[in-house]
Amino acid sequence: MTWDDARRLLAVRLDALGDVLMTTPALRALKTAQPGRRLTLLASPAGAAAAALVPEVDEVLVYEAPWMKATPPRVDRAAPDFSMIDRIRAERFDGAVIFTVYSQNPLPAALLCYLAGIPRRVAHCHENPYQLLTDWVVDPEPAGGVRHEVRRQLDLVAAVGGRAIDERLSLRVPPGARARVRRLLKERGLDGRPWVLLHPGATAPSRRYPPEQFAEAARALAQATGCAVVLSGTAGEQALVETMAALIGVDAVALAGLPLAEFAALVEGAPVLVSNNSGPVHIAAAVGTPVVDLYALTNPQHTPWGVPHRVLFHDVPCKYCYKSVCPLGHHDCLRRVPSKAVAEAALALLPSGWPVARDSR
Repeated sequence: MTWDDARRLLAVRLDALGDVLMTTPALRALKTAQPGRRLTLLASPAGAAAAALVPEVDEVLVYEAPWMKATPPRVDRAAPDFSMIDRIRAERFDGAVIFTVYSQNPLPAALLCYLAGIPRRVAHCHENPYQLLTDWVVDPEPAGGVRHEVRRQLDLVAAVGGRAIDERLSLRVPPGARARVRRLLKERGLDGRPWVLLHPGATAPSRRYPPEQFAEAARALAQATGCAVVLSGTAGEQALVETMAALIGVDAVALAGLPLAEFAALVEGAPVLVSNNSGPVHIAAAVGTPVVDLYALTNPQHTPWGVPHRVLFHDVPCKYCYKSVCPLGHHDCLRRVPSKAVAEAALALLPSGWPVARDSR
């Protein structure tokens, strides 16, 4: 069987929401390369939530892979779970495309697909995979330079016939989610009133701009425009969002814990998003919202793709540490970004003639 014959493909992307969204141009290229091709995504729980809003994905399999950093430890380590091998084998996939960042090893996923009997398997790999991959794309990163994550995955699928005509990120916001967000904003007194969106949280502490500086930037932005400030966050970031609202003090609305579809609708309706470098940045890119990305220099390849943006950081000798916690404790790559610069970047991205409430699309 060749890749041109493959009608049922398994795409493997086992990390976070933003990683799945940055893979969507490559997924689209795979999906459209052959008529009638069906695409299943093997994803983490967080990735699966994003995939539910990606029209190119026909089905999602959820798997907490033990070789991924975010997967919690198994409770019963004496009883390995081989059920996913059986589940994948039952689908009789023709090919598997394994997506990784260059610091991840693709071979555990390749072994999973090999044991499940998938006849064609492709991935970037540094070392010789021998029989685990039928199509080995030698990984040039980082020794040969670093590509944007979107470009890396587009280059991978191009090796098996997936040519991209449209390189935009893909995310479909359900109309019902838009309607629910409009009602929620109206309940909070923002019906027809201009507002900007700030997302002060991030899973990794190393990627969080200091809350006090975030609040200073929000106040400056509100004072310059007369707009309200909407603060978003996950359910687990409720306390952070409420603290931020208190710090800002003027016309700040806390909206933590929205379901993903509603959160995407909120981002879509914003004239600009100011966010730490996390999943919301890639949601903004997917729905076309300009974004100020407070970019901790933990890695170089995840900047906003295909949308007006400003990437703010302070250059440091310890950049590209790939750490979730600042190993030196000073957090200078973000802490030394002035709050005034954050507000000015957001003002520069606002539409001409703003403040006017942006129409819901």
